[in-house]
Amino acid sequence: MYRVGKEEVKAVERIIKSKQYFRMADGKSGCFQECDKFEKEWSKFTGSKHSLLMSGGGTAGLICALAGLEIGPGDEVIVPAYTFMASASAVLCVGAIPVIAEVDDSLMLDPVDVEKKISKRTKAIMPVHLLGLTCDMGKLMALANKYKLFVVEDACQASGVTYNGIKVGKIGHAGAYSFNYFKTITCGEGGAVVTDSKKVFERALVYHDSGANFRPFAKKLSIPVFLGMQFRASEIMGAMLRVQLKRLPGILKDLRKIKNRISGELASAQNIYFVRSNDGQGEAGAGLHFQFENEKIARKFASAPGVAGTLPIDSGKHVYSNWGPILEHRIGVTGAANPYFFAANKGLNMKYSKTMCPKTLDILRRSVRVGVNPEWKEKDIENKIRVIRKAGESL
Repeated sequence: MYRVGKEEVKAVERIIKSKQYFRMADGKSGCFQECDKFEKEWSKFTGSKHSLLMSGGGTAGLICALAGLEIGPGDEVIVPAYTFMASASAVLCVGAIPVIAEVDDSLMLDPVDVEKKISKRTKAIMPVHLLGLTCDMGKLMALANKYKLFVVEDACQASGVTYNGIKVGKIGHAGAYSFNYFKTITCGEGGAVVTDSKKVFERALVYHDSGANFRPFAKKLSIPVFLGMQFRASEIMGAMLRVQLKRLPGILKDLRKIKNRISGELASAQNIYFVRSNDGQGEAGAGLHFQFENEKIARKFASAPGVAGTLPIDSGKHVYSNWGPILEHRIGVTGAANPYFFAANKGLNMKYSKTMCPKTLDILRRSVRVGVNPEWKEKDIENKIRVIRKAGESL
């Protein structure tokens, strides 16, 4: 979260005073239909034909996107070894099996290893645009086309990020976003799905609302209504996000300006090596990312006075080797509910170990992230340039 102010307070207050929090109510009841309006605005912003706002965060978004593509038991979905565990857990929530692949020196999903992990049972690839960076969508989409696979983009940390001028999340067959407290724009929690496919959208719509059978939209669907989950958003969420969306372009503009200024000044600095970017102009600019020869040098740089760097390997929950419940196949409260034990999943690629992606572990140990704040003033920017330059010279 970067910017929240009086406008959000007024938007939420308006909904509270209306006493119309339920998004499925019509305008005649006094409902402002903020969720519907946000979805239209999000579709326009991302360039997608269909958008769906929901509670449950980006995880719910990924689950509904996968369900929308009819991915389930018997299917494998390739996910990166460096991402929040939710990317893989969403796959399990629809009964499919996550196959963990390496990341490359861009910190993003490695297209080379993805192709090695594709099997006859692979149904989809899940690129994760972590840290506001971008995956190599050109190569990943080419693989998807070659092997006739779906692409479900995890853009939970990449609202407004672009690849070759196209918003991430819009490039694949479906994309998911998160609006929780730690994301670029927020309503506390919440997520969204986008897609250009009417049927994928309709399946996601039904799946996200266990009461879909009783909604007015049910009569307009081209698919039969089935029993789904409960991820409906509230009007309070929609109202706050409509204000936040207006802030997003300005937030990204300021982040990118600061990031480009610092990286430009340090382009020829001694011992400073930036992480390779798949689209430097399209990324969010929320951080500066560096890579070094080994972990010892990376840690020395990160801990230098004023740098305030962190190593991705220390993030814990974003590194596959810490995904205990998945590595140990502990899913659900009963064995019968565990996808790893489903008959349809027998023989799928589900053998995991903490050392199965050595390339990823090596890269994460040698990389350093330095956060960027869009509120930094000129003196803050100059100071960050100075301390990073000095840290490089000391290596």
